Order: sequence, then structure tokens, then C-alpha cells
Amino acid sequence: MSRNVLAMIMAGGKGERLMPLTEHRSKPAVPFAAKYRIVDFVLSNFLNSNIRSLYVLVQYRSQSLIEHLRRAWRVGERPNEFVSVVPPQMRTRSGWYEGTADAVYQNMNLLRDFKPDLVAVFGADHIYRMDINQMVQFHLEHHADITVAARPVPVQAAQGFGIIEVAETQGAPRIVGFQEKPKQPKPMPGDPGQAFSSMGNYLFNASLLQDILEHDAKTPGSHDFGRDILPRAIGTHRTLAYNFCHNRIPGLNPYEESSYWRDVGTLEAYWQANMDILGERPVFDLCNAHWPILTDHCDAPPSSLIRAHVDHSVVGQGSRIVGAEISRSVIGRDITIEQGVSLDECIILDGAVVGAKSRLRRVIVDRFNHIPEGTSIGFDVAADRKRFHVGRSGLVVLPQWHTTDQASLYRHPTLH
Repeated sequence: MSRNVLAMIMAGGKGERLMPLTEHRSKPAVPFAAKYRIVDFVLSNFLNSNIRSLYVLVQYRSQSLIEHLRRAWRVGERPNEFVSVVPPQMRTRSGWYEGTADAVYQNMNLLRDFKPDLVAVFGADHIYRMDINQMVQFHLEHHADITVAARPVPVQAAQGFGIIEVAETQGAPRIVGFQEKPKQPKPMPGDPGQAFSSMGNYLFNASLLQDILEHDAKTPGSHDFGRDILPRAIGTHRTLAYNFCHNRIPGLNPYEESSYWRDVGTLEAYWQANMDILGERPVFDLCNAHWPILTDHCDAPPSSLIRAHVDHSVVGQGSRIVGAEISRSVIGRDITIEQGVSLDECIILDGAVVGAKSRLRRVIVDRFNHIPEGTSIGFDVAADRKRFHVGRSGLVVLPQWHTTDQASLYRHPTLH
């Protein structure tokens, strides 16, 4: 029942709600969990599923992502084993990709050359583990033309998602409608408390996909899979929903959230997903040898903790922590944390320096910051809003490359 599968990974998104973390990089290139980039999760899922023909379509501020893929993702020795970056080629017309469907359409030559049986169109900006072969098997067993990965969500929380309306037919949920952030979401058949949310991951029969994209290119619209392609296809093609909760990954612990999947599209969601990896019984445990998340090799020395108290936290390679108190925080690689620092529920990205006697609470510090001695952030929202980027929940974010010559911006008024 195996088929020749080609993956098209959509990695060109701006991630505007993640600003300022996406000021200098695309959303899939944002660091995560002291070691990874967000894109590593979808790529690891494909490689762990033994699907090794992957095109990564990039666009917005893509250099950081391209460099990461060059360092981290060299796979296979055979011609059909690759992770290949595809910037806009402008083969069909001039201009950037106008939507996810247009991105694949502009690279139809790749499909024609590869001649796959199935095309997997997946996003690159979610945190999750998934055995994609199980979705492929579902697609083939139920003779689908298109399969959409879907995750049940409580009806009362479904207003913020793209909701799939399904009808149960011979054990396979057939999609009969789409609702974008509906006020009254349609529940799943037989479960009035749950609704199906689209995960933005699709399987297409390859010959059908080419026909659909050629038709879409001639039709006015946003040229997007979720907004245009799928709503038109449900009336003419067998379009099914694959329940992500049925997906089984080896090595999961009983305390983990089953079917963990997070759209880290906002600062608060990104922060919370980082917090989810922490503790003795994390909601999402990265220590899974049976389904590893892969990334680039780091040659940094081991981390060094000197007279430090670190609790429910992770610390990346090459970091040096001296006499600090750190709780529920994610410390990246090559970080220097000096004497007397206090961090609580913080995310510190690679290459940053936190000066002595600084206090930070619920702060995301982007790469290469140098936070001066005596800085206090996260204890006075009104004062923080005058100096920093502060999210709706009071989460503070410091963008890249702040240095000591801006020390006056960092010091809390009471600490001068």
C-alpha cells in the first residue's frame, strides 16, 4: 500500500503576530526550546516517517532559515532523498508567492519532474509530533482524493480556528463544509462537545493537485489552500478529515498530552509552548529517542553552572551561569548569566548576556542581546510598555541586538 510521496513544506510565512521575533527572520526560523528552530518539527516528522523527498518553499526574510537548513538538513545519498530549499522562481509569472496554493503552482515543474503518487502540503510553523505514514494509510484505505489533518477542539474554544464540518460516511469523516472562526461552530458527528479544527496539513493525489492548481491560477482569489482550494474541492472530490488524535507516536510518556499540537503564531502561544517542555512531567517531552526532533550539530562546550540554583528549566550548550536563581525558564546556547541574576518564566535566546543583579520575569530575550547590570523587566507593566514591546498578557519581548550603549532603555527608573 506504500506510495511515492513528495512533500511541499510551506515555510514562507511572515509571522506578523510574532513580531519582534520575526523582524529579522521568517516564522519557521524562530528558535525554540534552547536548541531547535520551529521548522525542525515538521521536517523531523517527515524523516521519522521515512518520507525523505522534501521541498521547503521559502519567501519572507528567508536567509536565516536557508542557512539553518543548509547546516542542519543534509539527508540521504540517493537522488530521491533531499531537503531542498525553493525560493520564488517566478517561472509562471513575475512576483512573489501570492498564497500557499500559488506557491505550489509556481513550482509545478518539481511535481512533473518527480512524478509522485501523493503530494503532502504541510505547514512549517507548528510544534508537534506526527507519524505521517498513518495519515497516508488512512488516505489510501478510504480512497480519498484529498485528506486534511484535523484536531478536535472544544466547541466553546473553536471560534478562533478554521473549523471543518464533517459527515460520517463508512468510518471516514467526509468534509462537507468549512467555517473560518465561526460564532457557532459545527460539532463533530456523535460528539457535540468537540469540533474539528484544520491543522493546515494536506494530502493530495498528485494528478488531481495539478488540475486543481491550474484551475485556481485562472480564478480570482487569495490562492490559498484553506480559503480557496478546499472549499471548492469538497463539492467535487472525495475530501476526508484525518483525526490527529488517532495518530500514535512511539516513546510517549503517560504524563504527556496525547496528540500535542500547538500553533505558535502569537507571542503568548510561543511562550507557553516553551513552558510546556519544562518540569519533571512535561506536557511535551523532548526526550524521546523513538521519535527525535532533529536539528543542527552544535560544537559548543558543555554548559557551566557555578553556585547557581536552576529549577524546572533547560539550559543549552555553551552557556555559563554564575550565582543566579533561575526558575521555569528556557536558556539557549552560548548564554552568559552573571552573578545575582534572577529569571522567572523567561526565554533567553542564543548569544545573549544578562548582566549582574538583573531581574526578569516573563521576558523573551531575542538573540545577541546584552542586558546591562541591574536591569529589571516584567515587574511594572506600565513602565515596561514605555520601553519595550509588551504583549496583551504583559509578556515582554526584547528584539535582537540591543547592546550596552542603550543601557538607559533597560534600567528600571527605581534602579538608576
